[in-house]
Amino acid sequence: QVQLVESGGGLVQAGGSLRLSCAASGVIFSINFMGWYRQAPGEQRELVAAITRDGSTNYADSVKGRFTISRDYAKKTVFLQMNSLKREDTAVYYCNANLWTVVSRGRDYWGQGTQVTVSS
Repeated sequence: QVQLVESGGGLVQAGGSLRLSCAASGVIFSINFMGWYRQAPGEQRELVAAITRDGSTNYADSVKGRFTISRDYAKKTVFLQMNSLKREDTAVYYCNANLWTVVSRGRDYWGQGTQVTVSS
């Protein structure tokens, strides 16, 4: 069974930094792409950053220049380095992965979410 397990969330003051990690486990033949979404209370879930198998990245405009996504696909892990955090970054952050597994060549999986709270 494929699982995504996130870690690294928490409480930080505005201007501070956090690093999120997400590790995939299970029978995985290949990683098509991995990324991070977030959802604030009362808001829709939105893409924060994504990275493909070849290293191409995509960022939400609101986090460009502050957040960096990276991956170690040999370890089936993706990271999100978040710097210069703002109160508006407060949300539950979800790891997402599109994986080639025994079920499908491309299927989306989600982590359980990790809370990031930025205080002023």
